[in-house]
Amino acid sequence: MPERAIGGTSGSGRMRLLVAALLSAGLLLGIAAVPAEASPYPPLPVALDRDFLGNLSAPNLSPGGSGVLTFTLTDPLPVALSGVEVTLSVYAFNAFPGNATSILPVAGAPVLTTASSSGETLVIVEGSIAPNATLSGSVGVTTSASTPSGAFAVRTAVSFSLASNGTAYRLASRGWFTTATWLAATELPNGSATLNLSVLGVSGVTPETVVYVASSTWVWVLTGLLVAGFALVGAGAWVYFRRGPGSRSGSR
Repeated sequence: MPERAIGGTSGSGRMRLLVAALLSAGLLLGIAAVPAEASPYPPLPVALDRDFLGNLSAPNLSPGGSGVLTFTLTDPLPVALSGVEVTLSVYAFNAFPGNATSILPVAGAPVLTTASSSGETLVIVEGSIAPNATLSGSVGVTTSASTPSGAFAVRTAVSFSLASNGTAYRLASRGWFTTATWLAATELPNGSATLNLSVLGVSGVTPETVVYVASSTWVWVLTGLLVAGFALVGAGAWVYFRRGPGSRSGSR
């Protein structure tokens, strides 16, 4: 169980989510991520998937520095959740200067830490959540003197079962899917944006965040340059399905 911390929504947090979406969009141009799990999970209503994981806030760090990544978990369902797990994984890097996006490994990439484990990927066991309850969690983020300047994308996933009947659900962010799978699930033949959860094989989509590493204190200058360097392909689809109405058969 991670050390508890209160996460909050701020301008910096909203910018991180935007940059994470843009970084994911850059990956659509040809860099494949890790495939999603083969077994499908039942879809959740469109109004609910955004509520499970929120208030993602990652630190701005200098090489060799450390900070804290915070998040909140909420049960928006009328039944309790059991076996709740949160997965956080540092999976992609956009260098500065140069804006060369790549899938890890990158020498000196940030490491996520808790009191009992550390690594580029952590699975955090949260146990049970009562209906309408919210938990706050955190993990440490550490860098080394050799960590390069740039933006490190952190993908997320949430899994749980309903305490009432044991039905298993999993929500995952863009970074867990291949380019081909993501395009098939988020773009119709006419180019319109959509979200088909049946294609993705998950119950919903979670947000991503970004750990910034820069030797300069001008972090927002770095942020602006990174945003300008990312392609916008796919970002519109991300915004569309987060706001759009739901439809049947897992398609939004």
